[in-house]
Amino acid sequence: MSEHGRGRVSVPIPALADPDRLRSLDETRLDAVPDEAFDRFARLVGDLLDVPVALVSLVDAERQFFPGATGLPEPWAARRETPLSHSFCQHVVDIEMPLVLPDARLYPRVRLNLAIEDLGVVAYAGMPLTDLDGRVLGSLCAIDSKPRAWSKEQLRTLADLAAACSSELRLRIAVRGAEQARRRAEEAHGRLAMLAGMSEMLGGTLDVTTAVDRLGHAMVPLLADWCLVTLVDPAGRPRTVTGVHRDVEREADLARFAELLTTGLSGESQIRSVLRTGRPAVRAVAGLDDVASGTTHPELVPLADRLGVGSHLTVPITAAGDRVIGAVTLVNRPGRRGFDASDLRTAQDIGVRAGQAVGNSRLYGEQRHVAEVLQHSMLPALPAVPGIELAARYLPAADRVEVGGDWYDAFVQPDGELIAAIGDVAGHDIEAAATMGQLRNLVRGNAYGRDDPVEDLMAHLDRAMGGLRVPTVATAVLARIRPADGGLRVSWCNAGHPPPLLVRADGTVSVADGRGPLLGLARPPRRTGRTLTLASGDTLLLHTDGLIERRDQPIDEGQADLLAHLRAGGPGVPLDLLCDRLLAAAQQWEDDVALLALRAG
Repeated sequence: MSEHGRGRVSVPIPALADPDRLRSLDETRLDAVPDEAFDRFARLVGDLLDVPVALVSLVDAERQFFPGATGLPEPWAARRETPLSHSFCQHVVDIEMPLVLPDARLYPRVRLNLAIEDLGVVAYAGMPLTDLDGRVLGSLCAIDSKPRAWSKEQLRTLADLAAACSSELRLRIAVRGAEQARRRAEEAHGRLAMLAGMSEMLGGTLDVTTAVDRLGHAMVPLLADWCLVTLVDPAGRPRTVTGVHRDVEREADLARFAELLTTGLSGESQIRSVLRTGRPAVRAVAGLDDVASGTTHPELVPLADRLGVGSHLTVPITAAGDRVIGAVTLVNRPGRRGFDASDLRTAQDIGVRAGQAVGNSRLYGEQRHVAEVLQHSMLPALPAVPGIELAARYLPAADRVEVGGDWYDAFVQPDGELIAAIGDVAGHDIEAAATMGQLRNLVRGNAYGRDDPVEDLMAHLDRAMGGLRVPTVATAVLARIRPADGGLRVSWCNAGHPPPLLVRADGTVSVADGRGPLLGLARPPRRTGRTLTLASGDTLLLHTDGLIERRDQPIDEGQADLLAHLRAGGPGVPLDLLCDRLLAAAQQWEDDVALLALRAG
């Protein structure tokens, strides 16, 4: 029972709230605004039945509204709707048959209806308006302000017009259905295209952050108005939450929402439930109450209000062995349809693909970390040598996880002289790294404590590699540095390696020519040494080919670019800054890079 003002009580009509009927009513896309086709039906009723008021009245759960109307008094004519307290047509929906009243004041069902007093409804004849399934959406009605005996001819005319009016309603519903079917087909096509390209898209990077960002932008706005991707730590706790919103003006709100969510999920949270059980969860109709019950931070609810919450679903991101490593949450704002079983299947497919991508990215990150630690463990700490400034850099290839064969070394002889070396072993794998370690140790063992010329040391290294069956070829530069006449005297030998570069204190740059055959050849060649002098402030730069080699240009062009960069830097650049600039200028290097620079003090 409910009251409709003035102390009058009405009995609720269950048919008005029937969801299928309301869905059909919504699909007509009609509301309390004039519609020319239905206004025409109202005028026909008024003219043919000679009544002052005629209405095409549609009834939802809370009101009746008139897309077609003629003769209504103000203010109802402007409003084009009334509350149910003023509705006769709701009873047509209830009884699903015509309602004909010569004098409404005599009928218990309607005699207390406020339409009698406020709209002057006395005589009423209403015919059902139905959809294709026979559900009554409202009525086509004729109204008089005085008692009236409705004739059979008038009622037949009204019934015929109601049948035609129902056909127009059904056409509107069918058009809406066709539009929805087309839109669903387009959505399905878009989803298939997205899924078809998702593996390639996610597989195109081994960086977790990039993969998650690509995933979010692939789903929004195609699948949802906004999304969240939650990744967990080894204990299953949310570690990172990132999101994408279709409205760029909401990006800051979403970033804050995601930040708070890492620690602000309650035990009732849908995301936490999915992370714990691995089972998806869907709320076809949702609101801020869901956010309030699922979170513990008070700022999250107003943020969610600005982001918009009308429905949401969450699916697990699973790695090998069905281990849950995160969750994908899709959210639609009010006004967009709620998520259904089709959306859930698509999201679950995305969760599987995302799990593969994130799992691969994490494995890559772990392997890369191990490789870098291994590589750097093989690179020595530079010694402190009076009168010589030393700097070195090593960077692995940007797009590869393997350890490599690039290396450098610098150590002090018992007599105080400095031995410097740089080299590159063929290959980019664990075997290359192991061989690199062998070769570096051979250089140290071969040179330490000996005063032989560098070419003899290099020749002895050739013989040692052959005799010990070191399974590789390599390039290297070996240099002996000793004080001489206020500067440094450098004796060096090059075995197939990029030549050293000489940067004078005045900014002049030159190449130290003298490149010999590779190390490790079956028939060791004769080695030749070279000598140069470094005055105070002069720099000798040793580097591997990763600094100058590019797929899209000859190596000579890469070396020319490097020389130009050194000249442009000018004189007096601190040694550490010089090394950093050289690496930055290389941009996305395609091979490992090793640098060893020394400057006369």
